[in-house]
Amino acid sequence: MALEFTDSNFQTEVLNSDKLSVVDFWAEWCGPCRAIGPVIEDLSKDYAGQVNIGKVNVDHNPQISIDYGITSIPAILFIKNGEVVDKQIGAVPRSVLEKKIQANL
Repeated sequence: MALEFTDSNFQTEVLNSDKLSVVDFWAEWCGPCRAIGPVIEDLSKDYAGQVNIGKVNVDHNPQISIDYGITSIPAILFIKNGEVVDKQIGAVPRSVLEKKIQANL
């Protein structure tokens, strides 16, 4: 199951991790976010132990969204060693996200 990243655990779970982290910025009211949600869940199962895959609810965790300049959702950031190495804005097919994960493992 995808992790839940929050303002309070983001530093520990994402920025301090030695693994690639895939962070899905979303909100319950966002249709495209709900559409890509199952893809994020599937990826989290397939890459368990290799990649940290989780979600940030922008309504409940505004500070992370501000820190990363998130203005459109869904926004998916690929973070490795504390740095954004790639990003994807909008709902896309699973294959697009998998290519980005593979490129940054």
